[in-house]
Amino acid sequence: MSGLRFATLGSGSRGNATVVACGRTVVLMDCGFAVNETLRRLAVLGLTGESLCAIVVTHEHGDHMGGVARLARRFGLPVWLTAGTYRGAGAPRLPEVNLFNPHEPFAIQDLTIHPYPVPHDAREPCQFVFSDGAMRLGVLSDAGHVTPHMQRSLDGLDALMLEFNHDPDLLARGPYPPELQARVGGRLGHLNNGQAVQLLESLDRGALQHLIAGHISEKNNSPAHVREAVAHRLPAEAAALVLAPQEQGLGWHDIRPRL
Repeated sequence: MSGLRFATLGSGSRGNATVVACGRTVVLMDCGFAVNETLRRLAVLGLTGESLCAIVVTHEHGDHMGGVARLARRFGLPVWLTAGTYRGAGAPRLPEVNLFNPHEPFAIQDLTIHPYPVPHDAREPCQFVFSDGAMRLGVLSDAGHVTPHMQRSLDGLDALMLEFNHDPDLLARGPYPPELQARVGGRLGHLNNGQAVQLLESLDRGALQHLIAGHISEKNNSPAHVREAVAHRLPAEAAALVLAPQEQGLGWHDIRPRL
């Protein structure tokens, strides 16, 4: 099937991976799962390891990059990542390393990928906007706050996967020790529900077909808190909001061409 579409293998602190496809071009963004678990989740989407063209990586933390090297070596996949991420991961042995500038777009077959830097406690983290030349899918996760450049990168999208990591009150009352609470809630940590909603309010959402809430903390957030935060400020978006689960992933979402 042609056109831009996407799915997730899982989203959360126990592992993240997103599939973006355009025709025969199938790219995996991050892989925080073991190889066999990744293959099991790919199979649910009708894919195999041989279906993949490449892996693109946001940053070196284990829940995003823990399975990248083994998966890439097993299937001979090229890996795209920033120089800082590559060094931060210990320069792992990969079949093919492609280092990119997080301010410059690059292409993988039929997909154009626009990286943009984000504030997170990693060496050179970034997130991505994927395009087939007409439609645009943006992904934002693992960012402690929103910068003007992030807003510009995500404006006017056709689909958006957005981090709703934690509720500040639940984080403060939750099981994390104070130092971890400070990290998660800090300016190099993760977006809370209010920050995510505030970002949404600032964006041109006129073309938005899909809004996915991702990286939802299982200990410091809940689906009800996410939906309530969105509904309070953006009731129309709340009605269409889809939550990306950690366990079973999220099936294919097709982005329709604009008329």
